[in-house]
Amino acid sequence: MYRSLAESLHLKASKKSDRGGTELHADLALKMMADLFWTGLLLCLPLLGLTMLVGIVISVLQVVTQVQEMSLTFVPKLFTAGAVLIVAGPWMLGKLTQFTVQLWSSIPSMF
Repeated sequence: MYRSLAESLHLKASKKSDRGGTELHADLALKMMADLFWTGLLLCLPLLGLTMLVGIVISVLQVVTQVQEMSLTFVPKLFTAGAVLIVAGPWMLGKLTQFTVQLWSSIPSMF
């Protein structure tokens, strides 16, 4: 799913700065930030999506039955969040590990 950062970038940060280090090009920084935000979205989507869906269903049930109990909305969302973390947790951890390994392994080719 992910291409390595070294393959997707055509420029390397090879210019020497006045301080003796190397500069990070804007396109490289933007690509890294885009990958970071996309990975974060993919990791949060199952948890937030299902929790929001349960919240909407419980809210509709509260409106229909006119039962306004605060714990009625909180407890099902809490159980849903726990179930999603148990079921999708290994996938989420795998994606996070894949992103981290990709990022760390591409650092030498950037400079």
